[in-house]
Parts: sequence; structure tokens; C-alpha cells
Amino acid sequence: MYVENIFEKEFARNTVFIDQNLLSPHYTPKELPFREAQIKEIGSALAKTIKGRKADNIFIYGKTGTGKTCVTRYAIQQLLDFSKAKNLPVNGAYVNCRTHNSKYRVLIKMVKDFYPDENFLGFSAAFVYEKLVDYVNQGKQLVIVLDEIDKIKDLDELVYSLTRGNDEVQKGGISVIGISNNLMFKDRLDPRTKSSLCEQEMIFPPYNAPELREILKQRAEKAFKKGVVDESAINLSAAIAAQESGDARTALMLLLRAGEIADRKNMEEVTDAEVKKAKSKVEEEIILNMISTLPQQQQLVLYAISSLSINKNGIRKLTGQIEEGVFFSGDIYEEYKKMAKRIKEEVVSARWYRQYISELEMYGLIVSTASGKGIKGQTRLIKLGFDAGKVHDVIEKELMYN
Repeated sequence: MYVENIFEKEFARNTVFIDQNLLSPHYTPKELPFREAQIKEIGSALAKTIKGRKADNIFIYGKTGTGKTCVTRYAIQQLLDFSKAKNLPVNGAYVNCRTHNSKYRVLIKMVKDFYPDENFLGFSAAFVYEKLVDYVNQGKQLVIVLDEIDKIKDLDELVYSLTRGNDEVQKGGISVIGISNNLMFKDRLDPRTKSSLCEQEMIFPPYNAPELREILKQRAEKAFKKGVVDESAINLSAAIAAQESGDARTALMLLLRAGEIADRKNMEEVTDAEVKKAKSKVEEEIILNMISTLPQQQQLVLYAISSLSINKNGIRKLTGQIEEGVFFSGDIYEEYKKMAKRIKEEVVSARWYRQYISELEMYGLIVSTASGKGIKGQTRLIKLGFDAGKVHDVIEKELMYN
């Protein structure tokens, strides 16, 4: 008896897509509309390397989905292509610091790129650092991109080492481009690190609705079959993303998920109805992804709030009534300190803790209000703005990985 393979129907299923990978946030398009000025600015800074000089270090920051990584990778690739064609001693390294989150891991990632036939695991950081310096000392101009740089635990040490490397090489140079979603991150840097890293600063603004609409239109023409995406679907995706954050990733993900819904229903068209259905799923994906990319200290604060929420704790009013899911700022700080000590992480001061609370509220992950009637004393009341169980699980995975 013939038994049909379980993938037969899926293989034969009709689809609205030509290549849905073109809607992925990891895809770097050949054209980056509305970021021409930023490409030109990075290009001008890096132009020193093709003339044998070290480029200024650049610190790039802005919200998620504003094109920071795409633009930087595009500019670096243009630099490498030009240098190869002209036989110039220029090279680059891209490091995702969410994965490589320590000085040692960053150095290992770089030297593996430059010495692909050698294995450096198990060697000391000093040895790996010397290999990097030796490589640059061949007369190389090296540009290092540290994406999500705020995830590096010992960033001050890394920046100091790379800066020292420029003093040690006889010829060649090391330039650094740091990228962060956290607008307030640089305020927490050691003054010397800040001075070295932020020789040049760039802020990427959010996209507006017309810009997002044009970006989606360009991607949709290549990602979907001709004529299957309604203009209303593009307009709604752009409007939702612009209203919430100006995030191109959100807009692209809305269109991608809407297309997947159309495929599951064997539809031949993607309309605004599918975008509306995709909205809640995409919002959840975006929030959980944002949480997973937060610096570890902010994750710990959020983890403390989610743990208290899961345990059904809350504040007790003067009437004796318990308000679940709402906590005094001081109680959260105490819970945070316990968890930081448990994983042997540095405990930040109350001042920095309050800064983290403000940032988490700015991201929409928590809600805080001043205590009012029925509460003894004046303090801040804090509540999680998202499902406690999902927040807890995402952060737990990140902390276990790190």
C-alpha cells in the first residue's frame, strides 16, 4: 500500500511568495532607501582606510529596525569589495555581540575569521590578542563592527585592548564601529571607553509611514508573486509600524506573516485582513525579541518583576486588599539583588536601577505610577506590561546561555 510522504502536500501547495527570505531582517538589500545620508557618512569615515590610515571609531545608536545593521554591513561590504578590486590591505570583521558577549569571545571570533585554518579555543585571551595584533601589523587596516555592543560584559577591557593595539602596531590600524539599540547606553560607559569609542557618533531616526510604505513596496515586488499583494496590505503594515515605533522590521514581519496566513488558507491574494490577523502575533514576536536583546542588567530587573508576578505577589493596600501584579519599586530592587547574586553578576546601585526602570518603561515593557490613596508613603508602583510567563521564559534562556 502506497503511503504518501507527509511533505508531499506542502511541496505541491500553491504559494504567494517567490522568495520570502527577502522579507527577513537578516537580508541586506542592494538598495537602502532613505538611508543615503547615513551610508555617505559612514563611507566618508571609512575612506581613510583605503588611503592607509586608521578611521575614526564610530558609535551608532537608534531604535530597533532603523537600519543600523543593514547600513553598516552594506558600507563595510562596499569597502571590502573596493579594497579587493584595488588590492588594498583593508579587511573587516562583523561580530554579533549577543552571541559573542565577552572580550575573549569577540577576539576569538575575529582571529578565526583571519586565520580560518587555525583553532584558538583554549588559548588565553593574551595569546589571541597578540595574534590579532600580528595580523594588523602586516600593514592591514582593520574595521571591526560590534553589533549590539551593549551586550559585551567587559566592554571597557575590550575597548582598552583594541585602543592599546593601535599603539603597539608599527603599521596598520584597528577601527571600531559599535552599534546599539539602547539610546542611553553610552552614558554608562567608563569615561575613557566613551572617549575612545565615540570619536564619531550617529543617530538613526525611526522611519515614517511614507518611508516604510516605499521600503515594503520595493521588497514586496521581489518577495511576492506579481499582483498578489494588495496595496491596502502594504499601507496598513506601514501605518501600524510607523504608529508603534517606526521599525522597518515590524513592517516587514507584518507583511511576511500576512503572506504565510494567505498560504495556509490557500489564498491567491494578501489583503489588509491578513495583516490585521498577523498583528497580534508579530507584536508578541517583536516584544520577545526586544527582551532577548536587552543588556543583562535590564534583563535581570525584568526577570525579577516577572518572577514576582508569576508567584502571584503584589502590594497590600491599607484596606488589607492585595493588588496582584503590582509591586513597590523597592521590593523589585531587593528581588533583583537576590537574582544578580545568584548568577554571580554585579549588583548595580539604586541610582542605576532607577535608570533601568525608566528605560524599561520607555520601551513599553513595564508601567509605573506614583502611589496614591490606600498606599502608605510615596513610592513608585510598577507593573509588567506583558505576559509574565513568556517574559520569564525568554530571559531565563538568555541568562542560562550567557
